[in-house]
Amino acid sequence: MDRITESLLAEFSEEFDLKKLPEDKRFEHFASYVTVKRHHSEHFDTTDVVTGSESDTGIDAIAVIVNGEMIYDVDELVDAAENASVLDVTFIFVQAERSSAFDAAKIGTFSFGVLDFFKSTPSLPRNDRVKQMAEVMNAIYERSSKFKRGNPNCRLFYVTTGQWVGDDNLEARRQAAIADLKGTQLFGDIEFGCIGADGIQRRYNETKNAISREFVFANRVEIPEIQNVTEAYLGYVPISQFRSIITDDDGGIVRSIFYDNVRDWQEYNTVNTEMRDTLLSPERARFVLMNNGVTVIARSLHKTASRFHIEDFQIVNGCQTSHVLFEQNDLTDEVCIPLRLIVTQDEEVIESIIRATNRQTALKEEQFLALTEFSKKLEAFFASYPVDKRLYYERRSCQYDRLDIEKTRIVTPANAIRSFAAMYLSEPHRTTRNYRALTDKVGTDIFADSHRLDPYYVSSFALYKLEYLFRSQKLEAKYKPARFHILLAVRLLFDISSNPPMNSHEISRRATKLAEALWDNSQADDLFSRAAAAVEHVAGGDFDRDTIRTQPFTDSIIKYCQEQAVVS
Repeated sequence: MDRITESLLAEFSEEFDLKKLPEDKRFEHFASYVTVKRHHSEHFDTTDVVTGSESDTGIDAIAVIVNGEMIYDVDELVDAAENASVLDVTFIFVQAERSSAFDAAKIGTFSFGVLDFFKSTPSLPRNDRVKQMAEVMNAIYERSSKFKRGNPNCRLFYVTTGQWVGDDNLEARRQAAIADLKGTQLFGDIEFGCIGADGIQRRYNETKNAISREFVFANRVEIPEIQNVTEAYLGYVPISQFRSIITDDDGGIVRSIFYDNVRDWQEYNTVNTEMRDTLLSPERARFVLMNNGVTVIARSLHKTASRFHIEDFQIVNGCQTSHVLFEQNDLTDEVCIPLRLIVTQDEEVIESIIRATNRQTALKEEQFLALTEFSKKLEAFFASYPVDKRLYYERRSCQYDRLDIEKTRIVTPANAIRSFAAMYLSEPHRTTRNYRALTDKVGTDIFADSHRLDPYYVSSFALYKLEYLFRSQKLEAKYKPARFHILLAVRLLFDISSNPPMNSHEISRRATKLAEALWDNSQADDLFSRAAAAVEHVAGGDFDRDTIRTQPFTDSIIKYCQEQAVVS
């Protein structure tokens, strides 16, 4: 392994708390992160995509992204698909080798393993993780009527520390693998990337650096001075310049630049179909007059005459327009796009613009969760703890990617909701199955303005500690399907009494006492060990999701912990 890749691997291992793993395993996580991150900008744990060593069918990692969400098991897929009219699916497979050379035989083994993954009767033995993801795959294809934009995309990445030079034999193997996958007629776009040291380094640096783009903005007017806005412009750009803003080096659309990510893409509904029809008609030059345009907020701008270089930017309005334009590949510069460019680092200005511009479309209120006062308070509250006890609440996607912090301490809104609901609402069975029932409680039973913040911190910290125990193998991976039941058991075993109101001083006091116990590694290990034993006892060793993700199972956990409290 070259020195630069070795250094980046060490940095990654430190940030993701993987230092204790052997180098080959750490490299699997590293390769998975740099490849999957380009297609899924939100924070994710690589331990949830790496397949494990035995019976992995020649695949080191599997990621499934459905409508912009990472899916880890069938219940999550069912939940995501239930109210979706369209399924936009990407399968990602990774094979990681520390070798400094690409191997044709290993390319063949990898591609055979991927082909076997999609067989109804596989020929290769599968470990539990591969089986779990195969169940997700089968459930996706059972809903193929929702593939309205086309069949799922399939992306394979063979990652080594060598250099890809297009060797004829290696290229023939790669093309043969693509042809075999096309032959299944299961996929839309198919990609087989062979990534060497340069590609690893470039992709990793992308995750650390703010996205920047350069384009020509000749047709513009500058808006007069506005308080807390550095610069602002109104104008229009031709399609060629607009494409340079929204596409990456591989010609794909950059998902992370869209506020709330690609999940806001509404497919070809009535409005988007009309937009596409205009672009395909002889009147396409009128597009600039008929479209509301795109709003870009950048934190930094450098310009030379009409050449603009923007950094750390988001398209906060115009996701639909951007996707429709992206998919029309043969447009010429007679097509122009109205563009509003705002340069500011003021959070209140940014959030007010996001609210105002997105009110023009029918977005759900929960999509503005990041902008609520409660979320702002939660972010500040988490950050107020000493470094060794600190968590980072990720109000906005990717906001901590470029900071030198332990990434395992990042708490996504979804995990904050899940851990709080498990520990304090006694609803661990809803954290995966019917998760949307929890999001419906946001603003009332969850994230209510009157709630004390301590229970949200301690429940998130408990999840952080639990994931550490899984990574360090102090707790067996078999408990992972019941992780949120373990969180509930931790609270009950520590204090079996009923919760006081979430707006009371008493709930803060109790949460603080539990946090102090979790900060002590010895006490925390004992609590989690007892909680796992309680879940194991109730489950009878059966961790099948149909067993544990039910109200009766939760009730049994509560009853067992109450009995334990009486005995002690």
